[in-house]
Amino acid sequence: AAGTVPRRRPPGSDMGRGLSLLLLALLAAPARAEGGTAAAEEVQIEVLHLPEACSPKSKKGDLLNAHYDGFLASDGSKFYCSRTQNEGHPKWFVLGVGQVIKGLDIAMMNMCPGEKRKVTIPPSLAYGQQGYAQGKIPPNATLIFEIELYAVNKGPRSVEAFNQIDKDGDKKLSELEISQYLKEEFARDGKKRHPSAHDEILTDIFKKNDHDGDGFISAKEYNVYQHDEL
Repeated sequence: AAGTVPRRRPPGSDMGRGLSLLLLALLAAPARAEGGTAAAEEVQIEVLHLPEACSPKSKKGDLLNAHYDGFLASDGSKFYCSRTQNEGHPKWFVLGVGQVIKGLDIAMMNMCPGEKRKVTIPPSLAYGQQGYAQGKIPPNATLIFEIELYAVNKGPRSVEAFNQIDKDGDKKLSELEISQYLKEEFARDGKKRHPSAHDEILTDIFKKNDHDGDGFISAKEYNVYQHDEL
C-alpha cells in the first residue's frame, strides 16, 4: 500500500493503476545494478527460525511476500507493523530494486520461505540524517526489523515474464508484441481508459526500456533486475 514506512518511494502514476506487476515493471524507471557490496556488512542479521526445507532462496528481482515489524533501536518502540495495514495481508515487493529501504533489500537476500529474521539496519541504509517524520523515525536512527518471509516467486522481470510477451521467441520485444500485451492487460482489468492511453503507455515503455533506440526491448534491456539469464 502506498505510504507504508518501509517503502522508499510512492508507486508510479495513476496511468498504470490496476495493471499487472509485469506491466508496472515495464512502466517503472529501470533499476540499475549498483556497484560495491561493502554496505552489506553493516546490516546485522540474526536468523530466528530456519525451515528444514530452505528453497528457493531469495535473490535480486524475486517477488517476495512477507510480514515485518519495525522498531527503533534506541528505545525499542514500534514504528511500523505490516499486519495492521491492508487488512493484515503480507506485503508484496520486488527484492533488490529500491521498493523498500536499502537495508531491507540487503537483509532479505538469500532468505527462504518460512524463515524468520531479526535485522539491525544502520541509519545510512535506512533514513539517514533526515529521518522520516511521517513514519515517526528521528534523524540518524538505527532500525530493527523482525521479518517473516512467506513466499519467494519469480519477479516481473523474470525469464517467464519476458517469454510471456515475446510471442515469436526472438529474444526481443517489438512494439507489436508490447502493444498486443497492453491490449490483453486492458481487457483483463476491464477499466475504462481514454483511447490515447494505449499509445501513451506504449511510448513510455519504450522510452524507459529501449536504451539503444533500435525499436526493440532486448533481453538485456528488459532484464535489468538481473534475475535470470535470458
